[in-house]
Amino acid sequence: MSSVTILTNAEQETNVLTGADLRTLRKNRSMTLAELASAIGRSVGWVSQVERGISQVSEAEVELLAKVLDAPLAMLTVAEAESEEEAGRIVRADNRRIVEHRRDGLFEELISPDLTDDFEILHSTFEAGASLAEPIQRATQEIGFIISGKLDLWFDGDVFTVGPGDSVRIRNEPYRWANPYKKPAIALWVIAPPVY
Repeated sequence: MSSVTILTNAEQETNVLTGADLRTLRKNRSMTLAELASAIGRSVGWVSQVERGISQVSEAEVELLAKVLDAPLAMLTVAEAESEEEAGRIVRADNRRIVEHRRDGLFEELISPDLTDDFEILHSTFEAGASLAEPIQRATQEIGFIISGKLDLWFDGDVFTVGPGDSVRIRNEPYRWANPYKKPAIALWVIAPPVY
C-alpha cells in the first residue's frame, strides 16, 4: 500500500495518507491528475508522487484533497497498522476509518482495509428515529445485509421493511431509508465501485 506520513504541527497519533485510496477516489470521480492538481493548486507531478507514496503532505493539503474530492477526511487517512504484516490485510475493530456523518442519523465505518478493491464494505448504523428525507441515487451496485434492528426502504414508490438476516440490492436507482423504530438498525453494506 503506498502511503506517506502527514506532516502535523501538533503531537497526535501517526496517521498516513494512503496514495492508492487517493487514486481510487480521484478515478471514481472521473478526475484526471491534471484536473485534481489544478483544483488544489499543485503540479501534476506532485499529485502523482502523493498517489505513489513519494511526496510528503501537510494536514492542510489532505483536508483540501478531501474537500475537492467530496470525500470524508477519514477516507484519505488511516492510523498506522499494528504491524507491517497486518497493513492492507487486517483492520482492527478500534482502528476502522470513520466515514463522517454524510446524513443525519447514519454513522458508518469502513471495514475494508482500503479502497483499492472493486468494492468497499461499510458497517452502517441507522439511528432510531432517523431518516433520509430525499431519495439519493449513486452510480453503484450495493448489497446491504441487516444484522439487527429494522429499516424501511423506498424504491420508486414501493416500500419494504427489512430486518435481521434480510438483504437488499440497489443498482443505480433512487432510494431512501427510514428507521422509525426504537432501536438502531445495523447493517453491513457492500458498495461497488467505492464511493467514499
